[in-house]
Amino acid sequence: MEKTVYIWGGPERFANYRRWVASAGGRAVFGDAVRGQAGRWDALLLPGGGDLEPWRYGQRNAASRNLEPERDEAELRLLQDFTAAGKPVLGVCRGLQVINVFFGGTLAQDVPGHGAWKEGDRLHAVRTAPSPLRELCGEAAAVNSAHHQAADRLGSGLQAVQWAEDGVVEALRHRRLPVWAVQWHPERLGNRALGRRLLEAFLEERR
Repeated sequence: MEKTVYIWGGPERFANYRRWVASAGGRAVFGDAVRGQAGRWDALLLPGGGDLEPWRYGQRNAASRNLEPERDEAELRLLQDFTAAGKPVLGVCRGLQVINVFFGGTLAQDVPGHGAWKEGDRLHAVRTAPSPLRELCGEAAAVNSAHHQAADRLGSGLQAVQWAEDGVVEALRHRRLPVWAVQWHPERLGNRALGRRLLEAFLEERR
């Protein structure tokens, strides 16, 4: 049976996520509704984008840019509903940061060495702890990077499962809920098989 994945926003902005979801046999559903969505769709996907407002994690703006206040509010409310319903949630890049803030964590507002090049995403090595993610990509892998912020103090219940060589958290999961997040971009990773396997495994998550 086809799994439906809700993404807050328009399909024109997130076309690469629509293709990614389809590659794993799912269907991306886009919209600007917030309430009642957890009862309609199988999972929630939080895509990449601009920075969160720093006040949401108790800081002043020191280096945050491309703020999206309306989106912050919508995605945090959707997270509340989907986690309460026990539905799978997957965060990508900004999505990892939204998840961390939702569970009470903080962000490092500017992290050097992880932003994209002019030619495209930066590639770097990661190491993965024993976890379902390690079963998908192995202990050592190369992922693509295009971010300048990262998780700092982890939120309640969250566990880091992957790190860059400089210690930046590249993936995390909730210890009890079906919530995953990666700081890299599987929807445009050169290793498309890894991106597809990640999404397939995520869509099979249950509480």
